[in-house]
Amino acid sequence: MTHDLNTDLVIETRDLSRLYGRKRALDHLDLAIPRGKIHAIVGANGAGKSTLFRILLGFQTPSSGSAYILGKDSQTLTFADRGRIGFVNEEHTLPAWLRVAQIVALQRSQYAGWDQAVFDKVLGHYHVLPEQKVSQLSRGERAGLNLALALAQGPELLVLDEPTLGLDVVAKRAFLEALMYSNATEACTIIYCSHQMEEIERVADNLIILENGRLKHMSAPEDFAARVSHWIADIPFKGPDPNSIDGLLEMQRIDGLHHFLMFDRDEDFGTWLRSQGARSVQTMPVSLDRAVNAFLAAGHKTPERKSSP
Repeated sequence: MTHDLNTDLVIETRDLSRLYGRKRALDHLDLAIPRGKIHAIVGANGAGKSTLFRILLGFQTPSSGSAYILGKDSQTLTFADRGRIGFVNEEHTLPAWLRVAQIVALQRSQYAGWDQAVFDKVLGHYHVLPEQKVSQLSRGERAGLNLALALAQGPELLVLDEPTLGLDVVAKRAFLEALMYSNATEACTIIYCSHQMEEIERVADNLIILENGRLKHMSAPEDFAARVSHWIADIPFKGPDPNSIDGLLEMQRIDGLHHFLMFDRDEDFGTWLRSQGARSVQTMPVSLDRAVNAFLAAGHKTPERKSSP
């Protein structure tokens, strides 16, 4: 069967599944990520993010379905194809015995499109010297070096998989600034995987939420956050049955007041609360962090135990 290539997409999966025994890490995933901008992929542990990228980068085979990266079948990537993709993960592993200058020389010999000016500008956010050995660098400096190496190769697609995990506040800020103020990022599409919502809020143009190996949501981060609202109601008794509330993500009782996190509910929900006996009702916006966490938690509620026969 031939595949109709969409050159406007950097990543495309069709009915993509990956099983580990009976565990389904990817579940008939259909995903289409357009060229350009910064796309954040989020999800709880086990959502399928790591498996997805292992398949997209050709390190693992799918159980069924297909995966394309930069218009190429991920299972047939050549060395030249891989050269179009930059990849930085949370490990930031580099040969500890090599000096920075030696690593740069190796990379320059590998990539015809190597841009030394880009490397120098990105690494300029750090106090790293060419003669330093990797073993002498802090974790944050290694993260910056990895980012500089990835951008200097001139990738069409840059994949950042939890790049700031384990970094302190200063190192995180340096990494994000090096990323955001690099002209090299204007020429490539960036996929940013992170659990750090404040980072995503700052850098991402598009939010992709995976859950249990399936695509659950895709939109601009601010559009998603706007669809989640926090309602506080003074209900002078037990309150409504959570199972009767459409769009409920989270419900708590704090200091005698009922708090509801709702998805895609507007003033009609306030009217409904009043019909349930609420003496006062107020609503407020929520942060992206709280919106995403509530959305994911709602999909991971513990199923009710069935009574024994």
